[in-house]
Amino acid sequence: MAFFAQAAFASGCRTPESTMHEYDLEEIKREIVEGRSLTIKTNNLVNALSADLKSIGKRQQGYERRMFLHSITTYVVAVVVILGLTKVALDAQVDAVRAESKAAAERLVEVENELSLLRQREEARGRASRESAQLYQVMESGDRRKILQALPAVAALELSPTERSVFEAAGRKARRELSIQSYQSGIEHARAGRYHEATQSLRESIDLELDSPRSGQATHELARAYRALDQQRAAIPLLMALTEASTSVDVLDEATLLLAECQADVELYNDAKATLRTFLRRFEDSPLKNDARQMLSELNMKH
Repeated sequence: MAFFAQAAFASGCRTPESTMHEYDLEEIKREIVEGRSLTIKTNNLVNALSADLKSIGKRQQGYERRMFLHSITTYVVAVVVILGLTKVALDAQVDAVRAESKAAAERLVEVENELSLLRQREEARGRASRESAQLYQVMESGDRRKILQALPAVAALELSPTERSVFEAAGRKARRELSIQSYQSGIEHARAGRYHEATQSLRESIDLELDSPRSGQATHELARAYRALDQQRAAIPLLMALTEASTSVDVLDEATLLLAECQADVELYNDAKATLRTFLRRFEDSPLKNDARQMLSELNMKH
């Protein structure tokens, strides 16, 4: 544009001889107009390009922001996943270590229990050996009562089958001998009229050996001693059990008649009559049947 202005100024200063043709002026004007239009278009294009660049820049900034946020999100998610997997792995390792520790602790407890059991068995065996030695000494002394007193404690000890069988045999022998001794003492006391001592000895004889061949006779003698002491109500249960389940046939008739007498003594007349009828039905050949008939007749007359 400065060039065109200088040209116009120069053309005004020239002489008519050097004046340019009017056509050239028009051409210059046209070029000036076109230059201005081109300048405006260029300016518009520049502005449009600038606007496009700004828009592209904004989009680029938004894209970069989204990419940044996406990267941050991806990073956070990756970190969370890694931390989660790490935690799971650590938990698995911790659980495995805890399981191993628990198994080791349980095994240790089992070993300690086994050791404790072994110690207890060893102590029990040592105690059994000492108790067995003491019982052997008692057995050699021949004191039957001490043998019976020591047997319950020895029965709970750790003994070999042979030792246990020896001690049980010694216990049975001591009971049998003491039972015989008490029975004989009871019979002697009863014959001498010492019925209180007789009941104690006969009761001890029965308790020591319930299944002995003398148990039936001992029970009968005990009932007689109770009747002599005017304790018929203590004698009646013994006699009832004896007459119902005893294997001592030789005392059944005497025990049944004695039962009827005890029942009559305590005024159980109907029971006494029933017992006498049973006696006459069961013991038809007994030498006591006449006594039973006479007693039954008296009871029928009086009661």
